Amino acid sequence: MSHDHDHGPIDWREHGVKVIPGNSLDPNTAQTPGMNRAAAVNQARAGAEKIWAGTVTIHANAKTGPHHHGDLESIIFVVKGKARMRWGENLEFVAEAGPGDFIYVPPYVPHQEINASRDDMLECVIVRSGQEPIVVNLDIEPAEKPEEVRWIDPIHRT
Repeated sequence: MSHDHDHGPIDWREHGVKVIPGNSLDPNTAQTPGMNRAAAVNQARAGAEKIWAGTVTIHANAKTGPHHHGDLESIIFVVKGKARMRWGENLEFVAEAGPGDFIYVPPYVPHQEINASRDDMLECVIVRSGQEPIVVNLDIEPAEKPEEVRWIDPIHRT
């Protein structure tokens, strides 16, 4: 059965479902003290074109500065620990998420991510709607000033 009229049948073994075992994620990405990151699904590892997914482990009390991600949508799934999100023109809104919770961040929303624990690690899975790590840092006073370890991963650079 041919699905591609120009190139013959599709090799579904090569171009089908991919399983990326949790113990084989790619740590060969920029690392930052206090954080451990690994890519799971991207162009290079799985042939993904429209989404990116990976893991991030954030040390206690890490916070980002205020920013948004342009037209990207982001989903953060909390595996372990407690995440606090602040958002709005002045980061006036706040919500927390724990294990099993999903956080959705729409395009262009000013926000700040925070590990809500001063003592425990925060482990998350992040999925975004594109391969490019777009971050637009904003000149607004953070509701919680970044201190100790900044939350920096492939999307949140220095």
